[in-house]
Parts: sequence; C-alpha cells; structure tokens
Amino acid sequence: MVREPGAMATTADDGQALRPAAFLDRDGVINVERDYVYRIEDFELLPGVIDALQRLQQLGHALVVVTNQGGIGLGLYDEDDLQRLHAHLGALLSPHGVRLAGIYHCPHHPRSPHAALRGPCDCRKPAPGMLLRAAAELGLDLHASLLVGDKASDLDAARAAGVPRRYLVRSGHAISAADAQQASAVFDDLRQCVAALPASPDAPPVDAPDGGV
Repeated sequence: MVREPGAMATTADDGQALRPAAFLDRDGVINVERDYVYRIEDFELLPGVIDALQRLQQLGHALVVVTNQGGIGLGLYDEDDLQRLHAHLGALLSPHGVRLAGIYHCPHHPRSPHAALRGPCDCRKPAPGMLLRAAAELGLDLHASLLVGDKASDLDAARAAGVPRRYLVRSGHAISAADAQQASAVFDDLRQCVAALPASPDAPPVDAPDGGV
C-alpha cells in the first residue's frame, strides 16, 4: 500500500490531516470491461484514463481503487495473479506521474465453492467495507471524497460510506434509467467525468456536459 502526500481537508481526532479521495471502480472505469480480467494481456486502459487520473491528483485527491474480484472466490484466478496485474497497472501509470494511494479488492463471491470466500462479507460492493478500510488506513475524508463507478452497487457502497459525490460512467456496464437517477451525474467515461469536476469539493456541482445526465 503506497501512501502519498495530498490535500488537507480536515483533521482526525489525533490531529493529523485528512485528505479527499477519488474512489474508482476498476473494470469499466479504468480499464476495458471484460469478464474476470486477471491476465496482463487482457488488461487495456480506457482512453483518457491517464489524463483523468493526473487531473484528480492535481485537484488533491488520493487515488483509491475499490474493486470486487469475485473471480478469486470462484477459483478462476488467485491473489498472486491479481497482484501481478495490479503491479502492471502501477507500471503503466508511474511514467506519467500517477500514483495509486491504494488498491482494495474483495475476493468473495456468493457462489464460491470455498466457505471462507463465500461470505457474507462487509467488503463486496454494495457493502462499504473497502471504502471504510481505505479511509481508516490512508487518512481519508469520506465527506470530501467522490466515487466513480459503472454500476449501482458502486453507488450504494459510496452512499453507505458517506461519500457525497457519486458518479456513473457508461464505459463499462449498461446503466438503467433508475440507476442514473441515483447518481450525482452520469458521463460517458472517466475523462469526461473528471473534466466536469469543480476545482474545490465545496464548489457547486458541475452539470454533466452533452452526453451526461
């Protein structure tokens, strides 16, 4: 887990500064959505992702990936496979000055043949466990943070964690009208979403541009 300096939002009980985070789903937000991506050859960054991550950092957000990885629970791949893929992701981002403050994953799946990986758990979205753990370990201000996902379960996790700005993007799963109504806004992809963000979390929300909801 990498810790990096970030913008100060408020202070914790011990007086240390908290910082806002950009919680990001992985598949469909950062990389092309494919079923159970764990092989490096299947991992492809979506267009504009690096620029979007750079701007989020410039806005003072710690970049935190929160991803359900039920393929582990199903036995399709293991923790070592996932760590290799995430090391590859870091290697793609590092030359562009992008550093992830943390990558949190849930290995559970309700259909896992292994009881320990079947759950129930508090980390598989829509549960907020990954966000809450990241906030505790990385010193994050949840109330000044945002989330970008591609499914209603992402929104539900953010809502349960107290994250006020919750965005959906169309670059992953199809978004229903009902799910769109639950989001702060809907955008075509991460690049469009980040371009519409206000410069300060205290500023009024920015309307989605053409193509957003």
